[in-house]
Formats: sequence, C-alpha cells, structure tokens
Amino acid sequence: MAPKKSKSDAQSIGAKLALVIKSGKVVLGYRSTLKALRSGKAKLILISANTPPLRKSELEYYSMMSKTSVHHYSGTNIELGTACGKLFRCSTMAILDAGDSDILNDQQA
Repeated sequence: MAPKKSKSDAQSIGAKLALVIKSGKVVLGYRSTLKALRSGKAKLILISANTPPLRKSELEYYSMMSKTSVHHYSGTNIELGTACGKLFRCSTMAILDAGDSDILNDQQA
C-alpha cells in the first residue's frame, strides 16, 4: 500500500506548481499532454485523482514508453486547475520546462 501524503506535502507541490506556471513551460489538458508525450517534450506528467481510469492508464502507458515520470495529484481536476491559477478544470498537465522550480528533482527522488 502506498504511503499517505500529508497536507503539507500537497501544499508544497502546489507552491512548486505555481512557480512552474510562472517561470516554466506547461501544457494543460489531455490532448495536449498526449501530443507532448508522443513528441518526447514532456518531462513530468500530473494526473488528477478523478481522471477516468482508461485515460489514466493510457497516459501512464505513453509516459512509460517515453520514459517520463508521472505524478498522481491528490486533488480533483478542479483543484488542479485552481493550483495552476486557471479558472477552469484541468485533469492532466505536462511540464515541458520546469523554469526556476525544483519540481522535477523532487519527483526523481
């Protein structure tokens, strides 16, 4: 069984996500994430908790093929969109360039 994530852990990923949005390059949405995975540009994939299982497994498969790490975001798609500073829902997103954030280093460990 996977270890439970604490509340401060979720807040730290939110802060790092805000820094990536401000200083790096990201794509939001399922279709754009798949395009980034197929082209090999994606460095990290974030999948919200309420993404449908078929989409989730397809994204995991593509990320395995392109050797991209996956982070399962603990919040819903509404919370992921809000964490990105957007006013709409976002079930998946791909980080192309981390910018000033160290989010990629934390996911490798």
